[in-house]
Amino acid sequence: MTYFTTKFLKASAATIALVASIQAASAEVLTMSSWVPPTHFVHTDILVPFTERVAEATEGRVTIMILPAPLASPPQHWELARNGVADITWGNFTYEPERFVSMWFSEFPNSGTNAEAQSVALWRTFDTYLADNAAFDGVEVLGVGLFGGGQLHHGSTTISAPEDMEGQKFRMGGPIQEQLLTALGSVPVASPATRAYEMLESGVIDGSLHTMESVINFRLDESLTHHTVFPGGFYDASFFIAMNGARWDGLSEADRAAIEEISGEALSAAWGATFDIQNAAAFETLSAEGHEIVEASPELVAAVDGITEEMIAEWVTAAAAAGVEDPEAVLSFYAGTYAELVQAQASGS
Repeated sequence: MTYFTTKFLKASAATIALVASIQAASAEVLTMSSWVPPTHFVHTDILVPFTERVAEATEGRVTIMILPAPLASPPQHWELARNGVADITWGNFTYEPERFVSMWFSEFPNSGTNAEAQSVALWRTFDTYLADNAAFDGVEVLGVGLFGGGQLHHGSTTISAPEDMEGQKFRMGGPIQEQLLTALGSVPVASPATRAYEMLESGVIDGSLHTMESVINFRLDESLTHHTVFPGGFYDASFFIAMNGARWDGLSEADRAAIEEISGEALSAAWGATFDIQNAAAFETLSAEGHEIVEASPELVAAVDGITEEMIAEWVTAAAAAGVEDPEAVLSFYAGTYAELVQAQASGS
């Protein structure tokens, strides 16, 4: 190798390294605040893969760094994104029920038990009817999700008929759940799911509302041994993954387009599919552990249906006051889309 060839190769390598360092320095690094531990499946199976897809889709021009600890409590995560304290966050819409009146319908009983179909239906409903609502100002919603139907879980008693609900103390986490329990004669006790174990052990509550997966993932399977399943779900919870609007607008048009390809419906579907896997696995585990799993009686289902009708009527009025132009159309669109997606899955199309 000649002297000049050697010099050329060294210069080329130096140039390549310099270009790479400039590219790295100019890359957009977005921060994400998450409030579950890094071992939780939302972190490992939803958030981390999303950050990897963003880096791949933008060819490394945009990367997401999940912070080692949350920047605030779970109910504050929408505001973290809106104010730009963190670039991206996730959370539950009904942690702020008054702000997100428009989303209540998705948490009513009978919203579904197929989380992937639910989440895609919710995204399409949001995108078609709700994205321009003032509640979402300042934030770019990257995806939404539901968790496949919450159910009733009790520590010592079979809950099947309406009378079984009387006087039972249930931990719950939102206004829809509170209204349901109160109307059924139970005593709602507001508390995060993370406190369910100690509350059950101390006798503060008799049972708790969860998805099947969270009975396992919050290690409640030794405390909650009786499970009542509603065919359409007893209630649900609606979630967002969102980005600060100014940071979103500051990305290049090409990068926004690349991220849009893997967000929206795609990210919502990934959210729901992950919960479906977790719920199915939990059902098998609880069955194998010998837990009692029963279906709600027709009488209990009918009682819940009656309460749901009242909820819907109240929501239509509240949603209209909150700027939703046609609440009945929102309900119809979500229910119809969900049914179509479940049918499509069943037929393999």
